Amino acid sequence: MRFPIFLAGLMMAGLLCTSGQAQTDHINPWTPVEVAPLPPIASLSDGFWLKGDLHLHSRHSKDSSNNSEAKIIAFAESVGMDYLCITDHDNHVQGDVAHNTWTDPEFKSNSVLLLYGAEWTTTRGHGNVFSARPYDHQRLYDVRDQRDIVIEAVKKELGIHLSANHPSGKDHFGFSYDLVDSIEVWNSAVWSKNANAIMIWDDMLSSGRKLTGRGGSDSHHGTPDSPELATKNTYQRQANYVGTPTTWVFAKERTLQSVVDALTNGRVAVSANPYAPRVEFYADLDQDGKMDMMMGDNAKATGKPVNFRIQLTGNTVVGASYTVHVVKDGNPFSTLQAIGGKTTAVEFTDTPKQPGRTYYRVEVEGPQTTYPQVPGSMALSGNMVGLSNPIYFNFDPNF
Repeated sequence: MRFPIFLAGLMMAGLLCTSGQAQTDHINPWTPVEVAPLPPIASLSDGFWLKGDLHLHSRHSKDSSNNSEAKIIAFAESVGMDYLCITDHDNHVQGDVAHNTWTDPEFKSNSVLLLYGAEWTTTRGHGNVFSARPYDHQRLYDVRDQRDIVIEAVKKELGIHLSANHPSGKDHFGFSYDLVDSIEVWNSAVWSKNANAIMIWDDMLSSGRKLTGRGGSDSHHGTPDSPELATKNTYQRQANYVGTPTTWVFAKERTLQSVVDALTNGRVAVSANPYAPRVEFYADLDQDGKMDMMMGDNAKATGKPVNFRIQLTGNTVVGASYTVHVVKDGNPFSTLQAIGGKTTAVEFTDTPKQPGRTYYRVEVEGPQTTYPQVPGSMALSGNMVGLSNPIYFNFDPNF
């Protein structure tokens, strides 16, 4: 007798129709709908590209060797870097980054913008902090093992950009991705180890999170001042050092805040090294031949076709073939071929969903550009030349 009583209860609760079929009038309140008016797209010409490295360790990290801040910064200056963030492990100084990395007399440069940051090193993984000004990192370190809601509150109060480091494998990022503004999708010169990071990135993007992808060499080891100071890790200086990979940001000004803003807004590309071509990704919304938006930008879909342009800017190998992989909503969409030369570009057309979200991003494979200062990096990067951040359609800016 209990079974009929149970069915009757379901019917009274509205969970089962009298016909015996499941109710079909459920409305999911989280179904993507037409988004409200989006903020205007920023200028495509009012700004310039700056290149740098967002994950570096100096002698203030105990697992680093022969790598003073002076060596890192001098090298960055020599290869034309525009900005750096030296991200020493905060647990190596009990959270007191402010009185170690930042107050080191070597923390200075006449040409390279030096962001304030650190590697937030916790039992649930690692993240990098990026800031245009000094902040109270000790507070973030102190809540490293607390619940995500506590960490989020501190992060907001500090006004910092928090990024997930090497999100898969050892020291994977074990926090909510709602805490972060970006994700390290290319860690070190070894491109092949980043496949799972790319997968996680696509998962986050496909679920509606507008999350910037960035790179970081994660380099720890420099050249010893004399042979007897060499360590078992000294060889890494020739294979993974400043700029492997290089993260490019389209900044409005040559200032620390503009670098952080561009990183947060996703106007970002990553290349194998500072001499490799930069992947630029644009969209022409009305097909008038003029590009209206770039990677990181978000527009309302109209139901009409959009023309997209991928351009390699910088040192391409003349006559060489570059393979352009277009990813749409986490899935392979198109594979195109571009020929290196004065202008290296390809285009494609597609219609973003309406309603619903759509994003497109690009990865480019081809011959490596020589990086003579770090000669071993090219083989480690394989055929990977660079990648873009997504162009978004109908993403809710208040997600």
